[in-house]
Amino acid sequence: MPKIIKLKISGMEFTANEGSTILDLARANSIFIPTLCNFKGLSNVGACRLCMIEIRGVPRLLPACATLVAEGMDVTVDSPKVTKYRKMILELLFAERNHVCAVCVSNGHCELQSLAQQLGVNHTRYPYRYPIYKYDASHPKFNYDANRCILCTRCMRACEEVEGARTWNVMGRGINSMMVTDLNQPWGQSLSCTSCSKCVHVCPTGALSEKNCAVGEMMPRKNVIPYLTSMRYSGR
Repeated sequence: MPKIIKLKISGMEFTANEGSTILDLARANSIFIPTLCNFKGLSNVGACRLCMIEIRGVPRLLPACATLVAEGMDVTVDSPKVTKYRKMILELLFAERNHVCAVCVSNGHCELQSLAQQLGVNHTRYPYRYPIYKYDASHPKFNYDANRCILCTRCMRACEEVEGARTWNVMGRGINSMMVTDLNQPWGQSLSCTSCSKCVHVCPTGALSEKNCAVGEMMPRKNVIPYLTSMRYSGR
């Protein structure tokens, strides 16, 4: 039997199994902690940093998705400091690439857009970079728009951990990092891609989309990955 851990989140007492993360506990108790890189059924990478939280006695903010519960832990998930940093991260994401919601196929069901609305981010204080990034329409079924990518690596983890194809990967460093297929080959020339669409349906923005879909039609099926992983581990 797993050890039961007692801790506090925003002044309320909770119990959790040893090995659980703060984000797991928060979601199980309907406590809102924003995240863009975390996805049920995929590994945790702590890439987006939107789930940063405060823990009493710890001098820095920690990612809830990668921080395990500990006995007596006192967690704050919505302090002014945490909210300030989350807004800053969202602003930087919008400024880093070319997110033009009005002409995006995911307008209205984009997780980045939704979080901006929830956190009250309606402008950015940082200069836009306006990078010139490619639009890859070489695949017969899907499109890849690097201008809308936030480098959450959901596509890469879904491709590797669930489909087992390992088509997607990260090229470059820092702000110049890019998601690429098969050592930076056009997606349509990929020999490893199985056209399963898992990467498309875990993408939180309009970076990956199905061809010939209008705004109202491009609705990601986000329950696919959790269903497949649950069936795998249940032995069915």
